[in-house]
Amino acid sequence: MADNSLAVIVLAAGMGTRMKSALPKVMHPLAGRPMIAHLMGTVNELGPDRVVVVLGPDMEDVARAVAPAQTVVQSDRLGTGHAVMRAREALGDFAGDVLVLYGDTPLLTSATLERLVAERRGPADPAVVVLGFKPEAPNHYGRLVVGGEGLKAIVEWKDATPEQRNIPLCNSGVMAIDGRRLWRLGGRLTNENAKGEYYLTDLVALARADGASCGFVLGESDELAGVNSRAELAMAEAAVQRRLRGRAMEGGVTLIAPDTVWLAWDTVLGRDVVVWPHVVFGPGVTIGDGVTIKGFCHLEGCEVAEGAEIGPFARLRPGAKIGASAHIGNFVEIKKATIETRAKVNHLSYVGDARVGEGANIGAGTITCNYDGFQKLFTDIGAGAFIGSNTALVAPVTVGDGAVVGAGSVLTRDVAADALAVARGTQTEIKGGGERFRTAKRAAKAAAEKKR
Repeated sequence: MADNSLAVIVLAAGMGTRMKSALPKVMHPLAGRPMIAHLMGTVNELGPDRVVVVLGPDMEDVARAVAPAQTVVQSDRLGTGHAVMRAREALGDFAGDVLVLYGDTPLLTSATLERLVAERRGPADPAVVVLGFKPEAPNHYGRLVVGGEGLKAIVEWKDATPEQRNIPLCNSGVMAIDGRRLWRLGGRLTNENAKGEYYLTDLVALARADGASCGFVLGESDELAGVNSRAELAMAEAAVQRRLRGRAMEGGVTLIAPDTVWLAWDTVLGRDVVVWPHVVFGPGVTIGDGVTIKGFCHLEGCEVAEGAEIGPFARLRPGAKIGASAHIGNFVEIKKATIETRAKVNHLSYVGDARVGEGANIGAGTITCNYDGFQKLFTDIGAGAFIGSNTALVAPVTVGDGAVVGAGSVLTRDVAADALAVARGTQTEIKGGGERFRTAKRAAKAAAEKKR
């Protein structure tokens, strides 16, 4: 009986020296989460029975990112074959299929991996199936040597002959291996090659020498792009963004200028959402149906209910909750605050650690003074309240339902419901004072110029 269980080994021990970073290579983010997390999400879609991630020393942050997957440490980085053999202590006598993936190849899709596993489980019962691809620039990739009997060998670039280097079919490194044969074959790997490393690719030649067949599946170059430098990270980010934008538009979202909109991996956009150019979604954003987000807005860790209008040039920070049909206008910042249904904060305002009640109107230049240098304090603005322009609400303070606050006020005490509050200095006017002021200033300027 065939064993259709599946284990996945993810190789993530590389130091990533070309990234020139204190951060492990696989922890560099794509669309707001580490690239290793993208790959682990794809792995989870396969529903594997076992997952083992091979790490280098002192990679505790990577171990946390891949949890609850089991991890093992490759202390001496002696090649991919050596790394896979480090997983033996975790997998033991696992006899199903074993997928070998790489933490710096985050763009793989579950559909491609399912094809790879299906080929391994095919009637030819191959010992190894490799994911191959045909890049526009083959460069220094290993080559797949194939014939009528399937995959004959994988030749690393440094060990390849000129004829083999002309082969267009390249090795991605991703493999599906028969678990019944993996450890026996792996135990025969040697480091007798140009790099002095234990190549996992030598499994093919070893399996063929035992009389077993090997095969390959052709994958897409875009999926198999590895990330080894900042430039490659930028290309991977662009690829992820294209996927996310496409998924959003297929789900009923209008992106007026798609290439200018940046989405996070977990951005949720409802139907009939319209996103204007140059909008950035950070992690943790949920947008309801029928919302319009105008240009140059930045949203992170927030919720926007159906029919609301945001921007342009608005910033919604973590904890912002925008109610249905509310308006958040230009150069408005909302942080850890609830803006209830049909409330308006339209111009040049900051609302933090606050509630703005249903139908309330916040005038231009209004701020909630929520920080006293030691703690964040709460401002509560009732339903239907009207806050005049250029008002400062010094928290903690409550403005009751239907209250009106005059423009330019500085509120330090609560305002009762339906009250009118004005808190500003008395206006004083001195007749002719403006002309006397200008005359004095002109004379002082002339005197100063004479002395030069």
